[in-house]
Amino acid sequence: MQLKKLVVAAASVTLLSTSLASADTLTIATVNNGDMIRMQGLTDDFTAKTGHTVEWVTLEENVLRQRVTTDITTKGGAFDIMTIGMYETPIWGKNGWLVPLDDLSEGYDADDILPAMAGGLSYDGTLFAAPFYGESSMIMYRTDLMEKAGLSMPDAPSWSFIAKAAREMTDRDNDINGICLRGKAGWGEGGAFITAMSNSFGARWFDENWNAQFDTREWSDTLNFYYNMMSDAGPAGFATNGFNENLSLFQQGKCGMWIDATVAASFVTNPKDSTVADSVGFALAPDNGMGVRSNWLWAWALAIPAGTQKEEAAKQFIEWATSNGYIELVAANEGWANVPPGARTSLYENANYKDIPFAKKTLESILTADPNNSTVDESPYVGVQFAAIPEFAGIATDVSQEFSAAYAGQQSIAEALAKAQALTNDAMEAAGYR
Repeated sequence: MQLKKLVVAAASVTLLSTSLASADTLTIATVNNGDMIRMQGLTDDFTAKTGHTVEWVTLEENVLRQRVTTDITTKGGAFDIMTIGMYETPIWGKNGWLVPLDDLSEGYDADDILPAMAGGLSYDGTLFAAPFYGESSMIMYRTDLMEKAGLSMPDAPSWSFIAKAAREMTDRDNDINGICLRGKAGWGEGGAFITAMSNSFGARWFDENWNAQFDTREWSDTLNFYYNMMSDAGPAGFATNGFNENLSLFQQGKCGMWIDATVAASFVTNPKDSTVADSVGFALAPDNGMGVRSNWLWAWALAIPAGTQKEEAAKQFIEWATSNGYIELVAANEGWANVPPGARTSLYENANYKDIPFAKKTLESILTADPNNSTVDESPYVGVQFAAIPEFAGIATDVSQEFSAAYAGQQSIAEALAKAQALTNDAMEAAGYR
């Protein structure tokens, strides 16, 4: 413990070395998720240590992706720090659009970052974004409703069990939906969920020659299974629900199960926010017996766009926000259950954290998500819930819109898949892949 205090103190000294006379105002773009909102409430600590102040641009997930992508590709210069993820980081790093983070202070301990996170946020061995938190996905469920339905959640359930449990737990008279899942358009919203789910059904985005695969039985099975289960046991309007909408429903006691980001565990078990905090259990994301589970791998991370005039101050903020010192700051203010998870190895060795109910399942989910082997049949791309090619974001946004339209009853599943097949192949041919 004394050594840890010395390391944190050393990091603080590094931050304090900034002269108040050269203080900057940093403009940071971030997503409107709970951990980022909490960070904004703690930035007085950063200002006190460095003299730098922060202006936040907080955006809904789909809007954030549009804004930061436009700014980085046009060299707009609107932001000194951007919140991005594992999809953008290696592509933008390769293009020279981000400042390398290979010279962070010794006290920061970059080697402590979980290898899965560091690898996904690097290009050619160089870190280009520091993980604020890392995540996979898992099942969060109401233990009381599961018991009432006469069922017991397996540690690693199948999709058939989940569908059965969802229907059994549904109680329309009392506004309880058996399951809440993302259906919202957006490649990183409903698109991320259905892609991770499709992996466990044997589907993939492309074959080894970059031909779209939406005309396959596996994709049809995925979407029809999802749609039928959600129609029977999901909330009204599920086609427009994303992470935050489902989080709110679960916290209000309106979901029997929710399969989503592991980072949500601290919010659904926090009695300040969740009406069901004392009756939440956790299990691994479902599979179909094909050797691939439906959990994804992601990090929301902080990166510095190349060309910023405030690189030194931006690096100091990144060190502050993604360090062990910040984790201890959150723990002191909010408790250990609410610290940003999934980024540092030492967190899962910390006696204050490792016995928290969801800690083990979070780490297990992260460690079992393999971006290099995410599909049953071989595929030409890296990524679990995305394909790590520059064209993917645009294509997948369009595909997810077709899927959401089918969920909303505006077209059939077959029509959505046919449109997805055509638009994906057209885009890949235009990009020179085919």
